[in-house]
Amino acid sequence: MRKFTIIGGGQSGLMVAIGLLKAGHQVRVVQNRTADEIENGRVLSSQCMFSNAVQNERDLGLDFWSESCPPVQGINFIVPNPDGSGTKLIDWASRLEQNAYAVDQRVKMPRWLAEFQRLGGQLVIKDAGLADIDDYARQDDLVIVASGKGEVGQMFTRDAQKSAYDKPMRALALTYVNGMTPRQPHSAVEFNLIPGVGEYFVFPALTTTGPCEIMVFEGIPGGPMDCWADVKTPEAHLAKSLDILKTFLPWEYERSKNCTLTDDNGILAGRFAPTIRHPIGTLPSGRKVLGLGDAVCLNDPITGQGSNNASKAAAIYLRSILAHGDRPFDEAFMQATFDQFWDYAQWVVQWTNMLLMPPPPFILDIMGNAQGLPKLAHRMANGFDDPRDFFPWFADPTAAANYLSELKAA
Repeated sequence: MRKFTIIGGGQSGLMVAIGLLKAGHQVRVVQNRTADEIENGRVLSSQCMFSNAVQNERDLGLDFWSESCPPVQGINFIVPNPDGSGTKLIDWASRLEQNAYAVDQRVKMPRWLAEFQRLGGQLVIKDAGLADIDDYARQDDLVIVASGKGEVGQMFTRDAQKSAYDKPMRALALTYVNGMTPRQPHSAVEFNLIPGVGEYFVFPALTTTGPCEIMVFEGIPGGPMDCWADVKTPEAHLAKSLDILKTFLPWEYERSKNCTLTDDNGILAGRFAPTIRHPIGTLPSGRKVLGLGDAVCLNDPITGQGSNNASKAAAIYLRSILAHGDRPFDEAFMQATFDQFWDYAQWVVQWTNMLLMPPPPFILDIMGNAQGLPKLAHRMANGFDDPRDFFPWFADPTAAANYLSELKAA
């Protein structure tokens, strides 16, 4: 039995914690909110998780919702006609090979915390500072920091080589709603790209009040969807959400015009700079800790990969820790563990960062051709589950042209 402390009881932290408990180790989770505070607090994310990420939860016995959560069955990509006619220039959809699911973290994390404690884990409710973490590092074999907030997150310095941006690239907002007209003939993430304005996507989910839909708004800074600063009430947040849809996406407004909020806490607005950080943090004593999840890989939600990345990071870290046996968890181990994750995550980050910039002509060509090439639409939809499949053809004009020629000749 080895001793571990994990700072932060979110998606990645609790997955690693429960996996270590099930392997027979002693685990402490330190976080600053109780399960009740999480359940009754504000929404934390949009968290649409695709098949591979959900499978990591199932492998740990943590998928408690696949029967009750409305499934996301496909991807629908839409670009409005730039002539202002309220019509669609591009519109294609394809089924996912396996369903995706979006479970509100206000539902998921309290249940996982209960499971963690049932399995014998120690839960400490505390806003841990550097001195506290130093004490945990003195006592335990390894401390993992899965929270990127406050002075704790500042231990992990920005990796300029891996971070493409040093400022927020989108003004972000979430709106959890009831009463939306279901999409036909199957559910999907409806991904609307509005050139020069931003992106809007919406999909079914499960929240504290039951099934719902989650609206996600991504406004280009300074543009017409960067409009949340003066929104002060839940009612005003919903009204602003519907006004955006009515202005730019009338087909989405028609589905949504009778929506109500799931609850007054079912809203969120803010912005952050997508950032990759060095994975090893140094405490005042000189002891080292390992960063996980958003603490070291904070992605813009435009590609819906945040919780998926967290799940995949947790699975990689857990395998690495268990394979390490009784050897010390030194800096070489920490760097090698993060590098295993980065072998995967670099492609997610590259794809996400590409979509934050105005799409070049060859990308618009790919998107447009997917309307008439079902195999292309299918590949693009299922790439959300493993974005490595987008490369090289989604990143290189020559590779894209060659791939399109192959599809058209087939």
